[in-house]
This record gives sequence, structure tokens and C-alpha cells, in this order.
Amino acid sequence: MSRSLFRSIVVTLLLTLAGLTAQSQHSGAMKSQDQGKMAPSVNPDNKVGEEKHGIVRTYFIAADEVDWDYTPHGRNIAGLPRVETTEDDNVGTLGHRVYRKAIYREYTDATFKTLKPRPAQWEHLGILGPLIRAEVGDSIRITFRNNTHLSVSMHPHGLEYKKDAEGASYNDGTVGAAKSDDRIAPGKTYTYIWTAPERSGPAEMDESSVLWMYHSHFVEGKDINTGLVGPIIVTARGKARPDGSPRDVDKEFITDFSVFDETESWFFERNASRDPGGIRLKAADPLLREKNLLYSINGYIEGNLPLLTMKRGERIRWYLLSNGNEDDVHMAHWHGNTVVWNKMRMDSIFLGPMAMASADMVPDNIGTWLFHCHVTDHFNGGMVALYQVLP
Repeated sequence: MSRSLFRSIVVTLLLTLAGLTAQSQHSGAMKSQDQGKMAPSVNPDNKVGEEKHGIVRTYFIAADEVDWDYTPHGRNIAGLPRVETTEDDNVGTLGHRVYRKAIYREYTDATFKTLKPRPAQWEHLGILGPLIRAEVGDSIRITFRNNTHLSVSMHPHGLEYKKDAEGASYNDGTVGAAKSDDRIAPGKTYTYIWTAPERSGPAEMDESSVLWMYHSHFVEGKDINTGLVGPIIVTARGKARPDGSPRDVDKEFITDFSVFDETESWFFERNASRDPGGIRLKAADPLLREKNLLYSINGYIEGNLPLLTMKRGERIRWYLLSNGNEDDVHMAHWHGNTVVWNKMRMDSIFLGPMAMASADMVPDNIGTWLFHCHVTDHFNGGMVALYQVLP
């Protein structure tokens, strides 16, 4: 090959490569421009070029002392077969199971004089505190008042908070104002500020909303067994209605599979003194503990949970959680219909202590159905409820 021919080939190749590089740079620039234009579509409800900002959701919540009835409508409402020789039948304790508790309740304003009525759709929350909602990007402002004689707090799971809003007491190296949130004394008021960043919202395997919880974290176990626990729901950015609920869901239910150990309640001695037999045993006595374990769903036992009603074909989202005792190992089971959890078809979902889970149901089977824990001791102890599917 002559030198001139070789030079000609090299020049041709260089010109070709230069053209390809220019084309690639031009395409890259166009792609970058296109990506810039498409970025706002992450929030499809907004106009192009506008960023959606979160809102501040305000709540007035108090810890109140109440007499809580686990069986307000009587015993064995679900109509399950009973073993005739059970202790309940023998000792005649088929009446109400009432215990002194401390629970979270919502008020209309910072005077804490008027309770905010609980909407009918959330009547089934029972002993649980008020539902706290947020859309990703929102902030939550809670004015909290302690109306009990205990030292209590509010600690959220999943949300973002600074050290002055953690609501938990331990040696974390903070002092002064940053410790004020840890323990709210009787009669005192404190304001908690929490936020819902992206990592508080749904992830890849979640649907459009996720469940968290809040509870008192001064002496955590005793606080929760006393009744201080409530739900939080965070909806994905751009997928919420104005009230924070997910737009792609017709109805939501929240169920807390909770074994309340009343021997671990702050009110144990007061409640034990109500024993009609006047028997005062040590709290460590296993018989006493077993007698005071309440196998509940939202603080109700033996079918006393308000009937959960839905229509065939509705989009139902179930949020499930549990308490933190060693007995709080549950298998939530629906008769008659199925749910989708973690992209899998199920009719039973496992819950460990302090678990939180969400499952979607589109009911197609009309009727009144059993909803219960499939752990035998829990089922026999009354951790059962009913749900109804209408035409």
C-alpha cells in the first residue's frame, strides 16, 4: 500500500469518527434536555416546571385515663363453639372485662377541652390513638398534652425527627431543650414536629401507602401495655387526596393484633384490686398473668370489634400491626376472601412483635366472614372479629 493511499484512508476514518462524536454529543445534549423537560412528570398533577411542596398537618392529641371495656357488647359475639369446661364458664366471668387504661385521644384545639369526634369509618380503631396521616413531603405538628398521672411521650416509627422530637428517653448525649421531648410530665404540654421524606413513604414493593405507628417510649413496654399506641399512614407523593388518604383505594381498615398484658400495665395494682374474689397474687405468678392477658384486635376481644363492612369489588387496603410482648406473634387470617401482600396472593399474614404490614383486597365473596389470629391460644383467647362483604 502506498503512503498516499494509507494517509487517505486514515483521514477518511478520522473524519468519520469526528462526525460520529459530534452526532453523539448532539444526541446526548438532546437527551439531557428531554430529561430536564420530563422531570416534573414525577408529580403528574402539577404543571410542568412546578415543584409540589408539602403541607403541615396539625393534630392536638392528649394521653387520657379511661376505663376501657374489652367486651362492650358481651362475650363471644362471633358465636364460636366453646369448650363447656373452660374457666370462663366455671367461674362465671362472662360479663364485661374492664380495665383502667391510658390512651391517646384527639381534641379540636390546643385548649384540650373538646374531644374531636371520631368519624364512623374509624370507629373500629377502638383503643388505638387517632390516625395520623401524611403525604410524602408533608410535615406533622402535634401539640401533645399529658392528662394522666404518668410520665409519657410520643415516639413515631418511620418518620423523620430531630433529637427534640424523638419522644424516647436514653443516654443519647443530648441536654437541655433536646431532652424535653423524652418525658412529658403529668399536666404538661409539648409540641412534636415530624416530617415524611421519601424514605418514610412507599418503596418498590409497597403500594401507594404504608403503615407506621406511634407509641409512648418513656418505659416502652409498660406504656404500650397501658394502651398508648396509635397508627400513622404515609401516602406516596402525588397519590394522596387532600386528607392524605391514597386515591387508588376505596376503603381502609387498621387492625392491631395486640396481646395486652395487664400485669405489665402502670394500672395493674389498681385493676387487680377490682378482682371480685379479692385474690392478690404476685405479678410473676403465671396464673395471674394468664388471667390478665387480653388477646385483642384494637382492644376488643371475642368479636366485639365493630363490624368491618365493605362492598364486593371495592378496593380495600388492610393495615395490620402488633404489640411488642413476647406473645405478640400472630397469623392474621381472612375467611372467604384473599389479599395481595408483597406481590403475593395470601389469606394469612404473619406478624411478629411491633410489626407493620399492608395488604390489598378486592372482595368478591359476599357474606359475613371470620377474621382472626390463627395462633391457637390467641384464637381461643378471643382474638377474633367479623367482616362483611355486601353486594
